[in-house]
Amino acid sequence: MYQTPLPPEYAALSDQEAHDRIQAAKRALGDKVVVLGHHYQRDEIIAHADYRGDSYKLAKDAQRHPDAQAIVFCGVHFMAESADILTPDHQAVILPNLAAGCSMADMANLFQVKKCWSELASVTDVSRIVPVTYINSAANLKGFVGEHGGTVCTSTNAPAAVSWALGRGDKVLFFPDQHLGRNSGVRLGFDPVRDMVVWDPFKPLGGNTPERIREAKFLLWKGHCSVHARFTVAQIAAARAKHPNVRVLVHPECALEVVQAADLNGSTEFILKSVEAATPGSAWAIGTEINLVSRLAKEHPDQTIVCLDEQICPCSTMYRIHPSFLCWAMENLAEGRIVNRVQVPERTAVFARLALEQMLRVA
Repeated sequence: MYQTPLPPEYAALSDQEAHDRIQAAKRALGDKVVVLGHHYQRDEIIAHADYRGDSYKLAKDAQRHPDAQAIVFCGVHFMAESADILTPDHQAVILPNLAAGCSMADMANLFQVKKCWSELASVTDVSRIVPVTYINSAANLKGFVGEHGGTVCTSTNAPAAVSWALGRGDKVLFFPDQHLGRNSGVRLGFDPVRDMVVWDPFKPLGGNTPERIREAKFLLWKGHCSVHARFTVAQIAAARAKHPNVRVLVHPECALEVVQAADLNGSTEFILKSVEAATPGSAWAIGTEINLVSRLAKEHPDQTIVCLDEQICPCSTMYRIHPSFLCWAMENLAEGRIVNRVQVPERTAVFARLALEQMLRVA
């Protein structure tokens, strides 16, 4: 998405000026606005959030205030789309910076997925394939899934969603994150080699033979998270050597070998709750985005909390929600102008809503 440059007065704001002006706009708007902040946002954004969470939790939080005029979603584009689908038509969903996208979501587009489906139909019975898309995907992909009897999943309920899908068909087409799909299948007892193939959208039949496609239970899209792909088994070994009593906690978007080498794996909410429930003196090496890890370390000074990747691993697209953009969006809203509204076309929204509602049932 294209984001117009900010007016110079906003680009020149100091951190304190931006903070004070955002708060003033929030006070003026009162209950007309709800601000949602994803865990991966910087602290200067989280300070203004009415709710903070992962994409799944925030999708539900967006529904908490049906009378609010606007939802300001401090996350990335696919999250704002999900909020628009799940909230009333009168409610405007605003993304402070339209350039805040997701590299993983961009690894699968509707043209590629439709082409994949057509190629699969040439070698197997697609009526027995159930598509499952991770919530980290564009609205039109959620619409495709809804139209074809599938579901959206989250990093929390992915194994349950995959199990649900296999109860309705013979195979699962899982996109856009191959690692979450693979980890979910392994958790359910499937073999990552025998039962799974990777679908490369840039190769005929995804780089597979017709026989392997017919044999496989899982067709895993060749996509990944640029943050979680950075974590390695070597980093886990280094963390254990440096902190002898450390527990390693990673996100299931990490590679299978990393998840298997860790002590625990789970969604951002799972990571958060695991640390919150830990006893003083606990030590954690966490494999997820640095803003969340740093915030957990600040909020739990009685524990040792470090990031697995010592080179630091911010989500660069999430970082595009700068306080100056939030200030611009909020002040325009306070003056009666809606900027950066995210609206999903109704035909797409109808089918995407089916898939998202199925996700909520599976959870």
